[in-house]
Amino acid sequence: MTGSKTTQEMMEALLRRVDQLESRAALRDLVTDYCLGFDTHDWDRFIGIWHPDAVWEIGPPFGTFHGHEGIREAVYEILYPVWRETHHLTSNLRLDFSDPDHARGVCNVDCMGATKDDIVQMISATYTDDFERRDGVWKIAKRHVVIHYFNPVPGAEMSAPAA
Repeated sequence: MTGSKTTQEMMEALLRRVDQLESRAALRDLVTDYCLGFDTHDWDRFIGIWHPDAVWEIGPPFGTFHGHEGIREAVYEILYPVWRETHHLTSNLRLDFSDPDHARGVCNVDCMGATKDDIVQMISATYTDDFERRDGVWKIAKRHVVIHYFNPVPGAEMSAPAA
């Protein structure tokens, strides 16, 4: 039969689709684990999303950080000393695959945080991620951050509801 797919071709196509669905789920988990890991100070969760040679371009006023050691420096020496608490919320994640082991993701993030001196800040940004699957495991190879605004919220406080 000319023009019709063989059982083998159909099976290979199905396996490619299943792989991409599983990959999409893994990439969404990485984006989520960034937020959860950072906000809860769960270092293992947070560093587990990055390849050892990853690049994290946070941009002004923070900078660019290379590898696990650079990421550790950014978190523990620059970010955590400033923030009492943060709450990240990502949305609109769009994933595009260039091949089975490489994908690019773009999502929006809104973050409300309180500095150590209790100034509430609202931040909006876009994350652009280069994801790579190495040895069967997806992680972030590069995250580029574009901050749209980073503003105090006068009169706001971040406190638990009264009992």
